[in-house]
Amino acid sequence: MLNNKNILITGGTGSFGKKFLEMIFEKYDPKKVIIYSRDEYKQSVMQSAYQEKIDMSKVRFFIGDVRDKERLKRAFAGVDYVIHAAAMKQVPTCEYNPIEAIKTNINGAQNVIDAALDSNVKKVVALSTDKAVNPINLYGGTKLVSDKLFIAANAYSGQNGTIFSVVRYGNVAGSRGSVIPIWQKLLDAGSYELGVTDSRMTRFWITLRQGVELVFKALEESTGGETYISKIPSFHIDDLAQAMCLNTLGKDAKLVQIGIREGEKLHEVMVTKDDSRMTYEYDKHYIIYPHYSWRRESDILEGGHLVPEGFEYNSGTNSEWLNVEELRQALREMDK
Repeated sequence: MLNNKNILITGGTGSFGKKFLEMIFEKYDPKKVIIYSRDEYKQSVMQSAYQEKIDMSKVRFFIGDVRDKERLKRAFAGVDYVIHAAAMKQVPTCEYNPIEAIKTNINGAQNVIDAALDSNVKKVVALSTDKAVNPINLYGGTKLVSDKLFIAANAYSGQNGTIFSVVRYGNVAGSRGSVIPIWQKLLDAGSYELGVTDSRMTRFWITLRQGVELVFKALEESTGGETYISKIPSFHIDDLAQAMCLNTLGKDAKLVQIGIREGEKLHEVMVTKDDSRMTYEYDKHYIIYPHYSWRRESDILEGGHLVPEGFEYNSGTNSEWLNVEELRQALREMDK
């Protein structure tokens, strides 16, 4: 599907973009991959890091901001597929700079949509977050609006136009800004005292590789308006801390309760009870189909079944869990 195609990633110098670049050359033979971002230094570092790993003659680095619609249109010329990963993601930063978050996460999303439509891009997959589900902070609120924009964009593209879909997951294990690299820095310095916000806290476990694989699936099979969610295990935050300490220092961690932060949830929710009426379960993922009149019954992919009404996909009530030993192994395999 992606062989001999031009693919562009907004925010392509982030954790997702780096893993996507690796994996697309593992699985496909693209014509060109365009890394679109606004930081020339990160682009330079990324270019150097992958010089010996992949065919860099097929990679282009394009300086630009999703806030700039004209620049997006120039970058999208001749592009077949777009993955929209650019966003302001840090909850405190968004709270303190709300207008800037809106400009990037909402206005930027609309610019991506308009540029894709005007450039006749085949498909766009937008990355979402659990924080867009029942949002309690500005970041989540902006991503909820972004998701709605991308889903509704299918009504503007026409029957044979651009197809827009969404891929949703929570904090990716080991990604930039997540708790794993923060704790690992302390452990590498010899400290076994780790600050835990709340021992009741649970999260879903998803790796960058799993996240990219779900995007590949959406690119391959989406017909317009779907939200894809991986079926993945949950873990307790205390167990993660213990697993990391045992792996690094060979002993139990001393956990210090520091209190839940503003805008933080105890559990991640990927599918709400209200969305259950349009959520189908497949072997390795869920799909929330759009609630719009333009959606056709024939657009529902085969192989799935409608979940029971009132179903909620919540990290605290999940049926699959990782214990400390399983987390230790998952941490070892995280970057493979």
